[in-house]
Amino acid sequence: MTHGTTASRLSEQARRVEPFHVMRLLARAGELESLGRSIVHMEVGEPDFPTPPTILEAGRRALAEGRTRYSPAGGLPALRQDIATHYARRYGSQVDPGRILVTPGASGALQLVFLALVQSGDRVLICDPSYPCYRQVLQLMGVEPIAVPVGPDTDYQLTPALAAAAWVPGVRAIIVASPSNPTGSSIAPSVLGELHALCLERGAALIVDEVYQGLIYDVPDRTAIAIGSTDLYVINSFSKYFGMTGWRLGWLVGPRDAVEVMERLAQNLFIAANTPAQHAARAAFDPETTAILETRRLLFQQRRDRLLPILRDLGFGIPLQPTGAFYLYASLPERLDIDSMTFATCLLEEAGVALTPGRDFGRHAAEQHLRFAYTREIAHLEEGARRVGDWLASH
Repeated sequence: MTHGTTASRLSEQARRVEPFHVMRLLARAGELESLGRSIVHMEVGEPDFPTPPTILEAGRRALAEGRTRYSPAGGLPALRQDIATHYARRYGSQVDPGRILVTPGASGALQLVFLALVQSGDRVLICDPSYPCYRQVLQLMGVEPIAVPVGPDTDYQLTPALAAAAWVPGVRAIIVASPSNPTGSSIAPSVLGELHALCLERGAALIVDEVYQGLIYDVPDRTAIAIGSTDLYVINSFSKYFGMTGWRLGWLVGPRDAVEVMERLAQNLFIAANTPAQHAARAAFDPETTAILETRRLLFQQRRDRLLPILRDLGFGIPLQPTGAFYLYASLPERLDIDSMTFATCLLEEAGVALTPGRDFGRHAAEQHLRFAYTREIAHLEEGARRVGDWLASH
């Protein structure tokens, strides 16, 4: 009797999921480092700062006190209240804690929102370029992501005009990110309000990814919740601004009836978010923690301000100064006759610099773009830029 291979038993949706192309480069970087090579990392979208000590202490205290049992699927009531208070104090926006759901990372929030709003055969408008997991998770669900090309003329953000032009039958939601990955651009409140009005008019949902909220430069720190409508879905995380990447904790805000449905989904998919992490996260909003995080935010801004002009001088195209996150999305110098994946591969092998190729973020001009992450100290970034410059000078 002949049995099929493991691959033949995998679902079509699972086989279609693409890897992060940068992970291949990251694995190769690890191999090179194991051989003694010096690698400058400018590819990883993870802050280099450790979790603030105030949060660590709250986590240790929770463990010492045995707070390791399941929490409610929606999250610790006290943490949901803390998040609501955070919106009120920092943004002047009132949020009913019953509209807040604590999740296993923003990834868990993204899955719950998608599962609650769309089903196989539906369509969702996304930006191109954008965070790769949007399209991968949607496709895994049998939902078609409609990628709308965006560029510097709209600050790499979806506009009502672009959305209306791209609209096709079956669109059930729009997802935008502010600040965005990979471009670091922020969406203007007026544009966000118009997108929300368009969605209401056409019977679709607006989903706003605010994972990089707080990491803002030159413009006010805002939230989509300020629109004032309860018919809105906002995704956030303790990973980026709060420095808790490995704790895997996020949250979402949505209409109360939808949150009740998503809580049932969470019960079946995750049971609940990590309990000690939730207790630790309660310290994320303390004034002492905020002071630490704001100091770090200013350091990120200094890194941006140092790296941006250097890359422009090397010939990389960065038409706009990003106002958030910790990324520079750059087009290759015009004289180069190679694509960004080849460039990233050669740069790693020959110069010891790791970057993220544009292909990870979509297809629109992806072969001409790279993402630089300024998640390391300035000396590290300067060394990376020097190596890139030397490579360019020799080719």
